Amino acid sequence: MRVYVIGCGMTKFEKPGRRENFDYPDMAKEAVTKALNDAKVKYDEVKQAVCGYVYGDSTCGQRALYEIGMTGIPIYNVNNNCSTGSSALLLAKQLIENGKNDCVLALGFEKMERGSLTSKYMDRTNPIEKLVIAMSEVTDITGAPIAAQLFGNAGVEHMKKYGSKPEHFAKIAYKNHKHSTNNPYSQFQDEYSLDQVKKSPQVHEVLTKLQCCPTSDGAAACILASEDFVRRYGLEKQAVEIVGMEMSTDLPSTFNEKSAMKIVGYDMTRNAAQKLFAKTNYKPQDVDVVELHDCFSANELITYEALGLCEPGKAHELVEKNDNTYGGKYVINPSGGLISKGHPLGATGLAQCNELCWQLRGEAGKRQVPNARLALQHNIGLGGAVVVALYRLGFPNARNPVKLNLTSALKIKDTPEGFQVTPLLKLLEQAMQEDQEGLIERVRGIYGFRVTDGPDGAVGYWVINAKTGKGSVTYKGTEKPDVTFIMKDCDVVELISGKINPQKAFFQGKVKIQGNMGMAMKLVDLQKRAQHKIDELKAKL
Repeated sequence: MRVYVIGCGMTKFEKPGRRENFDYPDMAKEAVTKALNDAKVKYDEVKQAVCGYVYGDSTCGQRALYEIGMTGIPIYNVNNNCSTGSSALLLAKQLIENGKNDCVLALGFEKMERGSLTSKYMDRTNPIEKLVIAMSEVTDITGAPIAAQLFGNAGVEHMKKYGSKPEHFAKIAYKNHKHSTNNPYSQFQDEYSLDQVKKSPQVHEVLTKLQCCPTSDGAAACILASEDFVRRYGLEKQAVEIVGMEMSTDLPSTFNEKSAMKIVGYDMTRNAAQKLFAKTNYKPQDVDVVELHDCFSANELITYEALGLCEPGKAHELVEKNDNTYGGKYVINPSGGLISKGHPLGATGLAQCNELCWQLRGEAGKRQVPNARLALQHNIGLGGAVVVALYRLGFPNARNPVKLNLTSALKIKDTPEGFQVTPLLKLLEQAMQEDQEGLIERVRGIYGFRVTDGPDGAVGYWVINAKTGKGSVTYKGTEKPDVTFIMKDCDVVELISGKINPQKAFFQGKVKIQGNMGMAMKLVDLQKRAQHKIDELKAKL
């Protein structure tokens, strides 16, 4: 049975105690009300509810939902450490799959204390005791927070084993802080330079303060429904299908292979991911956007490999290529991730689901990932449990996308004369015709360029065919492009000249991209390989 997310809602994640009189029932009410409004259904339609939280007494879920209503429905309380939110989501999904419920609520919330996480019960066995013992057999225990030691040591192991550097971990945090500037729900919305990230106070080994997630207050909720419910209420346009969802707990390798990476769940994640992709007939390379559990920058890096986003030992190369951000192969943690968005333990997994649904629905605002079609979620908790999931639009045809004919719907200037980019594109065509660098064979793509702010504000349109024959550049071309760039005349000149690359242009708001993002990145290769020939031809003019 197919299950869909039909409603999303969350609070802004905030520093613990920052908002006065904002207890967990208040957080829950805000998140659930938003989710119900988004789903366009009343609480009376919800048949069961699953509530996730880590720090709280028994039946907090009931107390939280009583602020919404008292309908007598079954309410289940879940605690699975940092993967609590996604665990609640998985159980809600299963309640629909059993065929006895057509609408179920998943809610996660957390009211936390400031500072590093600590154990609350000193008179009984700590659930991560075996992890700490395993770590002590790998390296010495220090005075740093235990979680930072566990994940920091995993980063050190990756450096020793594969050659990654501290800068790779810092770049991940830099990226996530940058992404969060466009997320109104994020706890932090400040952008930091790479140097600031690297020079922030050291926490443990490669980890500095700006590479560690904060504690947070917040809540997130999702309304799940069956296909019959979606169709009955006419919710096809907003329904996001949970294509697959898998949970894994620890394997023997976590404790007996003396690997810091495996101690923090590398094999657990790999096990769940392999099952997920096998059951859904997708590959990691099919994914467009990812919300990944970056409690520490080191965990994000090693998880690239565990999820199959790259080969083992190649995660730092993915970082170097910027294949984890806008303009790259994947966009990972567009929300800002745990590092910048915040980490209220019970809410995190559901906040990830919220973000991915908004991305697939095209409702993520300034942080929207172009043409996001397949989304991947990863949420892990030490002790341990990991949940991974794939999402896609449930009824893509219901959204009735309007396909724009760039050559007829826009007022395109009759001729290319007067555009700054015209002579440069002629040189590019000449370089392609001579093709001394094997440009066509390497790129094999068709690019459209809608150029604005031309002479007297005119709009121009070119098609660069780097797919057939020796290639061509045609003004007002009619061939269907694999990807289209929408840019100002002066910015296209900088792009073709190699002064900016597509990723930087995208971040700076200088370019909009429609179509195949992977093909867009191949333009970088085309530009780089043609550059010396273009310079040579320009010198002859």
